[in-house]
Amino acid sequence: MSNVALVLGILVALFVLFVVVKTAVVVPQQSAYVVERLGRFAGVLEAGFHLLVPFLDVIRYRHTLKEQAVDIPEQICITRDNVQVGVDGILYLKVLDAQRASYGIADYGFAITQLAQTALRSEVGKIDLDRTFEERTHVNSQVVTELDKASSPWGIKVLRYEIKNITPPKDVLAAMEKQMRAEGERDAAINTAEGHKQQVIKESEAKRQQQINEAEGQANAILAVAEATGEGLRKVAAALASPGGIEAMQLRVAEQYVKEFGNLARTATTLVLPATLSDVGSMIALATKVIQKDAQPMATVPRPAAAGALRQKPPEPPHAT
Repeated sequence: MSNVALVLGILVALFVLFVVVKTAVVVPQQSAYVVERLGRFAGVLEAGFHLLVPFLDVIRYRHTLKEQAVDIPEQICITRDNVQVGVDGILYLKVLDAQRASYGIADYGFAITQLAQTALRSEVGKIDLDRTFEERTHVNSQVVTELDKASSPWGIKVLRYEIKNITPPKDVLAAMEKQMRAEGERDAAINTAEGHKQQVIKESEAKRQQQINEAEGQANAILAVAEATGEGLRKVAAALASPGGIEAMQLRVAEQYVKEFGNLARTATTLVLPATLSDVGSMIALATKVIQKDAQPMATVPRPAAAGALRQKPPEPPHAT
């Protein structure tokens, strides 16, 4: 009897342990378990410790409430200009209602993947090949909008969709590279021509400004010379009008005459002398008369009559040997 009681005790203990294991459930954080009782939906167990009814309650579905990333395999899409491109992407979703995710559809992951591929083919077919890269953001948003509408009855929230790669055929890639290279060369030629044009314009403007500056400089120089000459003439006229001015002029003319005549005698092999030495005096008298005539309007004092004496005693030039 003792042996039978021991065996029964062990069996009872094992049964109790089995019942406890089957009825005690610990649900992890960000998880949800769907419980069925006798084949019907009984409830959703959230994070924490729970006890089930033995032999009646069964955990049928286990869902994670975390955001999930679903890879969308590459597929062939035809653009509006009839070019085939390979497009793949990644989809981000989250379970909001564990009950609808369990009973609304058999496999929401597979359904979302197929729906994403269908929506992607539809959106790519609306744009040309050249715009597929620049319209990626628009395509992503349109795919998310379509998936969110379809997945709402399933208790699934589609958060975002991202296109990973757009792969055109090799011949199309080669043509695009040639086109981009040609456009680059054309832009380079345009930039070079524009730079040369700007250089020519700048050089012509610089040359024009240089000519203007030179002309202004020459004009200023001529004006300065004219003003200096006029000032000099005014000072000479004032000097001639002052006492002793005419005598100083006559003496200066005589000195220059003698100096230049002497230079001529030293440098020339043949020297022609005036017919009479009085020609020197005549020349000085003529110069004096011209200067007196020009200076008469500015004279304020009478001219000394000493020219005759100077003409009577002209300097004697050296004779040629």
